[in-house]
Amino acid sequence: MSPYAADRRPIPRSVAVGLPLVVLAALTASVPASAAPDREARVVRGATLEDVPLAGFSNALLPGTVDDDRGVDLGGIGSDLYPAGRKGEFWTVTDRGPNGQIKVGGTKRRTFPVPGFDPAIVKIRVTGDSVRVLSAIPLTTSSGEAVTGLPNQAGRDEAPYSYEASTPLSYDPNGLDTEGIVRAADGTFWLVDEYGPSLVHVSARGKVLTRYVPQGLNLTGADYPVVEALPSVLLHRKVNRGFEGLAQLPGGDLVMALQSPLSLPDAGAGNASRTTRLVRFSPAEGAVTAEYAYRFDPVGVVDPGEDDTSELKISSVVAVGRDRLLVQERTDKTARLHLVRLTPAANILGGRWDDATTSPSLEQLDDPAATGVPVLAKRLLVDLGTVPGVPGKIEGVARVSDDTIAVVNDNDFGMTDGAGAFDAQGRLVDSGVETKVLFVRLPHGI
Repeated sequence: MSPYAADRRPIPRSVAVGLPLVVLAALTASVPASAAPDREARVVRGATLEDVPLAGFSNALLPGTVDDDRGVDLGGIGSDLYPAGRKGEFWTVTDRGPNGQIKVGGTKRRTFPVPGFDPAIVKIRVTGDSVRVLSAIPLTTSSGEAVTGLPNQAGRDEAPYSYEASTPLSYDPNGLDTEGIVRAADGTFWLVDEYGPSLVHVSARGKVLTRYVPQGLNLTGADYPVVEALPSVLLHRKVNRGFEGLAQLPGGDLVMALQSPLSLPDAGAGNASRTTRLVRFSPAEGAVTAEYAYRFDPVGVVDPGEDDTSELKISSVVAVGRDRLLVQERTDKTARLHLVRLTPAANILGGRWDDATTSPSLEQLDDPAATGVPVLAKRLLVDLGTVPGVPGKIEGVARVSDDTIAVVNDNDFGMTDGAGAFDAQGRLVDSGVETKVLFVRLPHGI
């Protein structure tokens, strides 16, 4: 059995099973309490995950899935962070795997250097200044095959190409670009995906039980149940900006966050908009029960010096009460966390804003609240951009206690965009960005 297999004991450092060990080192030093005033947020602990060859990791879970990792290490587990019960332990999930963009003939092509990569749920433990992989669960179809990270549908998703952007790859209707993760009381997992966008129910062993997608998606050929249960307006999600945040409320309901505003009526309107949407789903009913309008702060407030509104994203939502959430607003450089309360009066589900022909669209309104849209009220909890030691591209957030959160960055598997991402031998030119888990003490309770 693989040392990475789910529900196994921690990997002994002294045991070699023909696979690379998880080597962990301290690359992020803790910031002492004296380094910041008492009323300022500060990093109180940091840990770093070192290099784990991706082929060894993946093939230990599902043999033969990766024939050549091109020198890429395990990464991307910073897509989300969910407490695993014991102190310092978390569930994480990878995204679709190593990917980048290379411009060919003036057009950007989406590359997948390791097309056989299977997204996985990864359980980690933070010990001192090290992160250790305790176990991992591969995502599989109904027949036990790998769920790849490749796009689903031609004409809707980006066309996939080989690492050097020269050879087209096949679409995969089973493919998932997983992001948010929560674990249910029965031991199953819920994930969100950017392609559909979709909500995915996964067994404790990683088998996709049901994938909930927008009405009218017409996804065919998947080797697992696909149910069109989400509002059709979500079909207008921006490319590569579907669901990214997922929270589980105390009663079991799920809240999904669209990473960016919908492209309604077109991409230009979506890129200029500061209004995205949260969607509430009842697992008991198997249906969406509410939808909320969420308004980003101006991009220059979130990221001083940035003037491109399309850089605004939500990557994490965290339940902190029966109807309260932490909502993360970010760019690739910085992030801020807001507290919001979900109220029945703010529910816009089934109204005119779910009609894609409504003009102007919700996304086009300069001031939705002024026109009667019940935009969720919010209160800033912490600006992580002002906290020394917090890296860029924070995507996962978890509540540790009333005054402490854990955050994790997405290191993109060490990938960069452009033709220089790989050398002449087709090996990765690593970006040097590491996966880091940081504990941040807040000046006020959540």
